[in-house]
Amino acid sequence: MCKILKVSEAGYYKWLKLQGRPYKYDDLLAKIREIRAENEDYGPYRIYLNLKLFHSYTRSYYLILKLCKEHNLMLKKKNRPQGLTKADPAAQASENLIQQDFSASSPNQKWLGDITEIPTADGKLYLAAVLDCFDGTIVGFKMADHMRAELCVDAFTSAAKKYHAYGMIFHSDRGSQYTSRIYREVLASHGAIQSMSNTGRCFDNARMESFFATLKKERVYKVKTETMRMETVKSMVFRFIEIYYNRKRIYTTNGGYPPLMKRANYYREHLPQAM
Repeated sequence: MCKILKVSEAGYYKWLKLQGRPYKYDDLLAKIREIRAENEDYGPYRIYLNLKLFHSYTRSYYLILKLCKEHNLMLKKKNRPQGLTKADPAAQASENLIQQDFSASSPNQKWLGDITEIPTADGKLYLAAVLDCFDGTIVGFKMADHMRAELCVDAFTSAAKKYHAYGMIFHSDRGSQYTSRIYREVLASHGAIQSMSNTGRCFDNARMESFFATLKKERVYKVKTETMRMETVKSMVFRFIEIYYNRKRIYTTNGGYPPLMKRANYYREHLPQAM
C-alpha cells in the first residue's frame, strides 16, 4: 500500500496513529467561530485582537489567519460608498491642516466630520457625524430628512457639549454645509480651527469615510432600509453607533480596544496626574 500511495512506511504508521485523535485546534477554532457568530464582520485580525484582549490568547496572529483560511472564515471585500456633500465654489475654503495625518495624542485634538445618506420607506435619511481621531469615537451625530447646514451644526454642538471640548482642529470636505456662515460661526464660538480637504481628494477625509463604510457594510446593507420607516432606521443607526461601535467593536488602530475603552484608559492614566 505504501508503494502504491508513494509514502514512507513510517509516515503511514504516523498518520494511522493520529486517526481518531481530536484536532489540536478544536477549542481555538470553536472560539473563533463563536466570535464570528457574534461579530460576523470580523476578519482574522479583529478575531485575533478579540482573543488577545478578552480571552487570554498568547499565540500568533498567523495561526488565526491560517485557521480562518483553512475553514472558510475569511471575509469578502466590499466597495466603499461614495461621498455625498458637494462643494460651494463661491465659498472661501480653509487650509488643509490635517494632511491625512489622522493621529492624535489625546482626546478632542482633531475631529472629523461628514454626511451620508440612507434610503428609507419615508425618503432619504441623512446622518451627520463627528469622529475623534484619538480613539475613533463617534463623539456626536444627528439624523434628519434633510442635509442642510443645521444638521452638521447640531452634530458638532452635541459633541462639544457632551465632551466639554474646546479648541480642536475640525476637518471636513469642502461641502457647502461646512463652508456656510452658520457653521463657521459655531466653530469659532468653540475655539475650533477649521481644516478642509483639497478638491477631489477623497483620501483627505478617509478615516471619516471609513466609518460610514463600516456602518453601511456591517449594518445598513444587511437589511432593506428602503422598506423600513425612517424612525426605525434612526433607532437602528443609534444602537449601532452608541451601543456597538463606540463601546464593543474591536478597533485595530487602538490595539483592539473599542473607542470608548481606549478613552477610559487614557483618562484613568492621566487624570490622577492632573489632580
